[in-house]
Amino acid sequence: MEIRNLVAGETVACGRDVTLADIAALMISEDVGSVAVVDGSTLLGIVTERDVVRALAVGTDADEATAREWMTVDPDVADPDLSVEDAARWMLTAGYRHLPVVEGTRLMGVVSIKDVLWALDGVLAFGDSG
Repeated sequence: MEIRNLVAGETVACGRDVTLADIAALMISEDVGSVAVVDGSTLLGIVTERDVVRALAVGTDADEATAREWMTVDPDVADPDLSVEDAARWMLTAGYRHLPVVEGTRLMGVVSIKDVLWALDGVLAFGDSG
């Protein structure tokens, strides 16, 4: 199975000038652990729950700080043809919880380690290698 199969629906995204407070509220309302920072359909960066916690831990005002200041710029991205197994290895080795999936320059979505592990559980449970 390829990770393109794990990317479904709308990607939770924002612009670079959105505040951390708004990003945190978006994460809660959408039940996600990351928000892609985009310009149109082009990925600029990613803000994760870890970034928000890091910002708050150093006393950052979440109502003033923006995605631009706290996002991981030009994050590693996966090709949609990457296998779920390879995605799992990469994410575990790198310590990623969220991996943007990009085709050309277009952001297709973000997969979480939870998505990948659920997909692997299905592959392992049903013996599907592909």
